[in-house]
Amino acid sequence: MKRTIIMLVVLVFAAFSGCVDNTVPKTPEDQENVMTHLSIGYQPSTHQVAEMVAMDKGWWKDDLAPFGITEVSEHQFPSGPPEMQSMMAGDLDIAYVGTAPPITAIARGLDARIVAAVQTQGSDLVLTPDLADNYTSPSDLTGLKIATFPPGSIQDTVFKKFLMDNDVSIADVEILPMGPGDAMTAITAGAVDGIFLPHPGPAIIELDGNGAIVAHSGEMWQNHACCCLVVSGDLIENHPEMVEEIIRIHIKATDYVNANQNESARIFADKIGYDFDQVEYSFETWDGKWITDPHTILNDAIEFAKVDYDLEYIDRVLTAEDLFDTSFYDKVTGE
Repeated sequence: MKRTIIMLVVLVFAAFSGCVDNTVPKTPEDQENVMTHLSIGYQPSTHQVAEMVAMDKGWWKDDLAPFGITEVSEHQFPSGPPEMQSMMAGDLDIAYVGTAPPITAIARGLDARIVAAVQTQGSDLVLTPDLADNYTSPSDLTGLKIATFPPGSIQDTVFKKFLMDNDVSIADVEILPMGPGDAMTAITAGAVDGIFLPHPGPAIIELDGNGAIVAHSGEMWQNHACCCLVVSGDLIENHPEMVEEIIRIHIKATDYVNANQNESARIFADKIGYDFDQVEYSFETWDGKWITDPHTILNDAIEFAKVDYDLEYIDRVLTAEDLFDTSFYDKVTGE
């Protein structure tokens, strides 16, 4: 009897020890790698509506809970360059951002990689109504004031490449770096002649009668990559299974956006503060696509890097290995 009791005690102790081993880090290093808070960067653009849908549906927090995440916080940025500055400061774990800003940031030491695509194209060149009526070619932009996102952003890179490709000197166009709100205010007030912004800005300006779209970004650079999903090196190194789940959430949200565009437009409108009619018009008039496969934007990212080098934003041309880690997406989609 005594032996039986002792054996039962040993078995119970072993069972509880096993449970503890599965849930409590065993070493000081494991303790340091425990992560309970995920910080996400994004911008107030329909380009990144998948992030907003995932947040609205509770997928970020619920689907990452098994990995120990108890809090998910969002941080909104007017454009990609300041968003990447925040990531370099260690304030963001993942970022929905244009494909160009991470190039500059990684060249300057950011430990992060692009792990998924978010969307392509989706920005427009808008001129004031009188100028739009007489626009025939990029040479008509000579001498004009055009507001767009800061140097190193997708819009800055695409617009300047568009000028160079059409033999228009960048120096002959006054390009003013602005966030979306300031740029929309500027063209409405007549302080600039045009804007080149991601949606929904162009659609809202046109809908309000303050300008007209004269070129979609897909006409300026056909099928160009735009936004992507960037993940920190810490997540990649110390939480690879969580990175896989982040990609699953992104794919689920993107599929949902493509299948439920009216609801997605309403989620965006409620979150950012636009009228639903404005966002609906944006969805109808943009030339973008919501996607997830990082392989489809890889070549464009390399081209962005070459343009950034030519513009002297970076001092070396980065490679695909510098910018991407497609292994997580490949594993998730191959399951």
